[in-house]
Amino acid sequence: MSASGGTKAIVAALAANLAIAVAKFVAFLFSGSSSMLAESVHSLADSGNQGLLLLGGKKAQREATPQHPFGYGRERYIYAFLVSIVLFTVGGMFAIYEGYEKIHDPHPIEAWYWPVGVLVFAIIAESFSFRTAIQESNAIRGKLTWTQFVKRAKAPELPVVLLEDLGALVGLILALGGVGLALLTGDGIWDGIGTLCIGVLLIAIAIVLAAETKSLLLGEAAGIEDVEKIKAAAVDGDVVTRVIHMRTLHLGPEELLVAAKIAVEAHDTATEVADAINAAEARIREAVPIARVIYLEPDIYRPEAAQ
Repeated sequence: MSASGGTKAIVAALAANLAIAVAKFVAFLFSGSSSMLAESVHSLADSGNQGLLLLGGKKAQREATPQHPFGYGRERYIYAFLVSIVLFTVGGMFAIYEGYEKIHDPHPIEAWYWPVGVLVFAIIAESFSFRTAIQESNAIRGKLTWTQFVKRAKAPELPVVLLEDLGALVGLILALGGVGLALLTGDGIWDGIGTLCIGVLLIAIAIVLAAETKSLLLGEAAGIEDVEKIKAAAVDGDVVTRVIHMRTLHLGPEELLVAAKIAVEAHDTATEVADAINAAEARIREAVPIARVIYLEPDIYRPEAAQ
């Protein structure tokens, strides 16, 4: 993923959510709508989440140290995982609590034009943020479906912003529906039901984000296309005749570790093997630029021991 593309989407989402959070909270103060309170907390949590993603990106740029020889690229995964926790606790659980309270103690919505006006404004603002995230994602997702993109992306920022913006738009529609039904029926319980639905939605999105970022934290291999490129680049057909076996691991979204055992001929000299390894590393980095840490071990190919 382009780091600049991810940052652009995060900043757009942050600006939208800060403005929306303030507007929603003002609407809650004037109307007493629990949906508006839940949505204001949701937008505030989203703003904090975007701040976490920016902080993670900044920390990930630190130089490697003797204690962390492979650098800090995984900081981005850690902060993306924190986003899912914040979305679950601050956004989802608060909305469920607030919806439960409103259902048990419903009261009519006052000054209806405040929540309705703010929700319409919020939908427009979130749509611009979502549009930016879609444009930045389209630049890199290729032929992948949206589900495949979220599952396979090694950089967490765009999938996180996409899911947050999608959740925000659906949540706003649910809030507008709850407020609208409460106004039409005169029964504030619909406002509480809308708030409960928002909470369930946020928890579902948080669970998806947690599952995907957990996989990245545990360590994911390179994509199938990159693996094939690395294998093809490693073999020169002269000294290096095949890749016996290989393991890859993402040290960060834009840094890949490659460890492979390569086959050489028994009669090759040490100098020939060393030169071939250096040339293979150069070819691999040219084919897959994010392959920055490469370890190649020469061996004699034996079919029975090649697993």
